[in-house]
Amino acid sequence: METMNVINVVLAQAAPSPAPEAAVPAPAGPDLSFFGSIANAGLAEQLVMILLVVFSVISWAIIAYKYTLIRRAYRESEEFLDTFWKSKRLDAVYQKSQTLAGSPISQVFMAGYVELAKIKKKEKEHEAADTQMGAIESVQRSMRRAATSELTQLESFVSFLGTTGSTAPFIGLLGTVIGIMSAFQKIGLDSSAGLETVAPGIGGALVATAFGLFAAIPAVIAYNYLLSRIRVLDSEMENFAADFLNIIKRHFF
Repeated sequence: METMNVINVVLAQAAPSPAPEAAVPAPAGPDLSFFGSIANAGLAEQLVMILLVVFSVISWAIIAYKYTLIRRAYRESEEFLDTFWKSKRLDAVYQKSQTLAGSPISQVFMAGYVELAKIKKKEKEHEAADTQMGAIESVQRSMRRAATSELTQLESFVSFLGTTGSTAPFIGLLGTVIGIMSAFQKIGLDSSAGLETVAPGIGGALVATAFGLFAAIPAVIAYNYLLSRIRVLDSEMENFAADFLNIIKRHFF
């Protein structure tokens, strides 16, 4: 009997212990990252985000184009003014201005010079020339038209940046409101206000506002910057037109 007991004890100790039950993994929580919130957003919020992305892409294209255009206008205007004040012949300045098409000031000069050449040609052909005041006003009108045309070209597309800057946050806010309303509707249907129910919808809704701000902030900064630079060019055109008229009055009339 004692021998049997000893054998049973030995066998019990040698027998493998039962493996512990595997722990059941906890269910994964909702993805609350930035891109996860975009994926969890509803269709309406995603459409709002796509619209804001389109606004942002167009805005950046306009910013790059207008920055390049205005930078060229400043560089060529500086070169033109340097040539104008150093040269003693208007025809030489006119030839130089033809190579500086990006300068709005050179275009104003060309318009005034062409009109002045027409007036002097009438005088040489012994036709009935305009009076001194009428001739000066004619040159002035030509330069004013050219300045207006150049200003319109410089300001083209800039208004879109202002529109994007003022409306994009509200478009994003619209997506946020729609998303929050959808989240509350889901709470009512599921009869649950837990994090797994509320967080995905609220996250997607807030991302819509973030998209609106991402589109609006660069557009507003660029709009103010470009507009200030355009105003400087406008003032330069006005100052040059006044100086050029004074030169015409002294030397041609």
